[in-house]
Amino acid sequence: MTSPSPASLRSAPSPRFAGRGKNRAALAAILLLLLASNAHAAGNVTAGRQKALQCQTCHGLDGLSKMPESPNIAGNPEQYLVRQLNAFRKGERKNEMMSVVVQQLSDQDVADLSAYYAAIEVTVKLPR
Repeated sequence: MTSPSPASLRSAPSPRFAGRGKNRAALAAILLLLLASNAHAAGNVTAGRQKALQCQTCHGLDGLSKMPESPNIAGNPEQYLVRQLNAFRKGERKNEMMSVVVQQLSDQDVADLSAYYAAIEVTVKLPR
């Protein structure tokens, strides 16, 4: 009995692996689209710190509220902050002061501010 030649082994792909190259290409294309759609939202912490000067009256430059009716925003997840600022911009979330302030923010401003406040580390101490 003779063994099959290497060429004959390559010519007949296993049905188990048939079509996997197409699936990988489609998956790669989807991943690239997802990465590209999120790339525009990348915030710059340094730019956000400069832009946060307008927020410091209520939220503080450190993200810790200086007014009882304003929330602490330091250390919140970046995507949460983006979502909330955009909700104010669209009128889905309402606050007299925020509705005025957010109208002048660009998408990049929102991304930068969110990146800055998310980058602030918050420590918590339990009461004694």
